[in-house]
Amino acid sequence: KSIDLRSTRSLMKALKLAADADAHLTAVNEHGNQSFPSFLASEYKIGPKLQAPLQALTLSSAPPSKTTVAYAIPKLHKHLTSIGIFGPGFGAVIPKWGGLAEIAQVACRAGAVGGGVYVLNKGIESIDRAIQTPASPTIVEETGHIMSTVKLQGGDDVKARWIIGTPSTLRHCSDKDLDQQTVFAEVTHVTAIVSSSLTSLFPPPSEGSSPPGSIVVVLPPGAIGLPKSLDPVDIPLVYLIIHSSDTGECPEGQTIIYASMTLSHPSSSQFLSSAIEKFLSAVPNEATTPDVLWTLAYTQHHSLASPSSNPKPQQSSNVDPADFERIQHSGIIHLQDLSTSLAIDDNVLKDVRGVWERITLDDGDARGAFMQFEDRVGFGGEDDEDVA
Repeated sequence: KSIDLRSTRSLMKALKLAADADAHLTAVNEHGNQSFPSFLASEYKIGPKLQAPLQALTLSSAPPSKTTVAYAIPKLHKHLTSIGIFGPGFGAVIPKWGGLAEIAQVACRAGAVGGGVYVLNKGIESIDRAIQTPASPTIVEETGHIMSTVKLQGGDDVKARWIIGTPSTLRHCSDKDLDQQTVFAEVTHVTAIVSSSLTSLFPPPSEGSSPPGSIVVVLPPGAIGLPKSLDPVDIPLVYLIIHSSDTGECPEGQTIIYASMTLSHPSSSQFLSSAIEKFLSAVPNEATTPDVLWTLAYTQHHSLASPSSNPKPQQSSNVDPADFERIQHSGIIHLQDLSTSLAIDDNVLKDVRGVWERITLDDGDARGAFMQFEDRVGFGGEDDEDVA
């Protein structure tokens, strides 16, 4: 549908602001706590119909009324300034399998090559913390370090000097000393394999270019038939990330849909399944409504507030020795949970670096070697010397 000239001008002004390196920061400083829809309406006279696609570009998991300018504008800036960075029309890398499984696999493999051990499907049941106090003796192993005993699911025990996890993975091992007041958000995911290639959804972004392997579809709350008992202010958008067979995740002639919604409700997965069915019935150029061949539903928990013991990445090079001493005695460090947003936060590595610098505080050489990997001598075959 066409957009009238007045609305087009307003939209272009908003996009120009978001794309400008300085202007978008000024808007965040002046209107950061204002809701994004209210900002668009008051500053640019942009109505709800054009607000929806801009809200979708932020990939915010929060309801529109709770998405702030401080969150939305930087996301728009990143999106607009990334277009074309990976080729004509492409501005992002989208992972397979609906998440970061491949990154986790690479990390596990790298750890194994470096002498580490990783165990699958073994969560933590309890932690016998080795805290040094005047009333209790120091527990020191042969290494000379204070060690804690971690009981894994299935009954296995391991000893560790450091225990690192997110509030959600260590939620049953909370520590009163950490003064943790964490609220968890529930993100529901439904994965569906569809019996059609849905080719009309994957047009080439420009003439002569290849069609995309993935698209993002955003559905407003009213499109999925949520119960009237839910407050509309608390209803988020529904995101469908659709991958074609070109990604290698499904056979040719099929597509795979990764649906997600941040909503704590016992019927969230049914809402998402209903959204997928309604979307498929509206896909153009399909003789009949494609069938859903297989589905998988699960829920993730994300912390919305970080514990006070979290490392502060922006100050990680100047770790407070007193704070480090307290964390060293407990041996437990909480990473921040990943954001519920569909786009991975660049600050993840900063958070990890903060933990790295805490652990290597007494090892100056290691502290300066974050994400620096030495060549592994002795790996590979004789042909390695012939590889340019």
